[in-house]
Formats: sequence, structure tokens, C-alpha cells
Amino acid sequence: MEASFDVYSSTRQIRRDGVALTFADHGPEGGPAVLLVHGFPDSARLWRNQVPALTEAGFRVLAPDLRGYGRSDKPVEVEAYAMHEMAADLVAVLDAAGVERVHYVGHDWGAAIGWYMALRELGRVASLVALSVGHPNAFRAAGIRQKEKSWYMLLFQFPGVAEEWLSRNDWETVRTWLGQPSEVEHWIADLSRPGALTAALGLYRANMTPEALVAPPIDLPPVSQDVMGVWSDRDGALVEEQMTGSARYVAGEWRYERLEGVSHWIPVDSPGHLNRLLVDWLSSRG
Repeated sequence: MEASFDVYSSTRQIRRDGVALTFADHGPEGGPAVLLVHGFPDSARLWRNQVPALTEAGFRVLAPDLRGYGRSDKPVEVEAYAMHEMAADLVAVLDAAGVERVHYVGHDWGAAIGWYMALRELGRVASLVALSVGHPNAFRAAGIRQKEKSWYMLLFQFPGVAEEWLSRNDWETVRTWLGQPSEVEHWIADLSRPGALTAALGLYRANMTPEALVAPPIDLPPVSQDVMGVWSDRDGALVEEQMTGSARYVAGEWRYERLEGVSHWIPVDSPGHLNRLLVDWLSSRG
């Protein structure tokens, strides 16, 4: 049964370099902190089933709307969505919340940003849970099947073309291709706001250029934190190897969980299973 919890019932807004960022803040202020980060084309609403379970377990939960999404500002410049900008926004959220170290849980682009944060903000990320998206080197090394599944990332590089493809015929592509009934009307409402669709595509245009899609793995050090990777067997965009291969790039403890009969949208497709995994993982890390 879908939870009726409103993630936005307790929110704060900050500004970083002129960009307003909205984030939800729930749970005991002194509890261990968890940062929940969504991807495309979601918002903090994605985590409506996780926030109550985590706060009940004693965690303080921060769930931001990434820039370009939800209730946060939507800069027009593509470079505003570069990985270092996204990570700096999340550091600003932690600073505003008075949180020094956080357990990071990310889905889709949120997971990709999490791998970056674990490497670049070593002192701020206590552990990482990556849902759907593995380490960037494992993604690039996953072979032709992953490149075939990533076809849409190339299409998204074309301004105007991608926007037309996604929004034409009353958002037919979003309704049929992304195909998550519980989410689609909320996605469309968010993406229909002026400038929102182009802003949401900024993550792809700033970080997944055509060159990046075919480039060999880059020389990245292993992630020192403990990492749990979660992949679902009905994910139409990501192959299992890009997640299981991430083990090679984790110097801390690595745990892998494979969900059967679950789509890409793990937090809403299998909330109970995910909540149990998260509480178990996070409770063992304080």
C-alpha cells in the first residue's frame, strides 16, 4: 500500500551562489543523519515511503530537491549541472542542517552523485547506498549491452529535440517509456513548469556527453567508505554488471543486493524491501 506521507511537510530553503535549494528535514535532530538523493525525473517526493521508516528507526533524514528539479531553482546554463556543482549543493545542505557526516542514499543520478561525493567529499560521507547506478568505472566497463541501454543519453544531448520527444502528444513518451503509474502524473506536472524539462536534462548534458559515453574508464581511486549496491532485475536502463562490477572500486565493505521482479524505480516499486535493507545497513553503522 502506498504511503500517504508528505515529504514536503517539513522543508527548508537555502541559497548557494544565487540558486535556491529546497530540502526536507525530518526526524530527531541528534539522530544519525541520512541524505536521500533522487535522480531523473524525480524530486524528494520519491522518498515518501522511506522517510517514515528511517525516522521511526531513529535517523534524521534530509531529502533535497536537486537543482533543476522539484521546488529548487532551475538555472538555464548547462554547466550549472556539472557534477561538482551538484555535490557542492549537497554539501551546502549538510552545512545548513548542521550535519558534519552523513550516510548517503542515492537513486539514479542521485547514486551517480553519491559515488562522486564519496570520492571528493571524503570527510562528509560516512557510507554509501547506491540504488540502480554503479561506480562510474564499472558503468563504462559494462560493455556493449550497457551502451545499448544508454541510447537515450545520446538523444538527450540535442536541445529542443529531446524536449519535443519527451513532451509531444501529451507527454506520450514519458507515459509509455518511463512507465511508472504511481509517478508519471507528478513527473509531468513538475516537468511542465517553465524551463523545468530543459533544466532536468541538464544533468545529462553536463555530465554524459557523447565523448563520455564511449570513453574508457578513467583513473579513479577506490571508494574508501562501506558501500551497498542495490540493483533490480527489471531495470530497463542499467545492466547488472555495472553494479556488481563496482565491487572492484570499493576499498571498504561491499554488499550487493539483487531485487527480483522490481523495476528501475526501486523506492516506490519495492518500498518495504528497500526499507528493511536500509534500516539493517544503516543501523549497523551508527
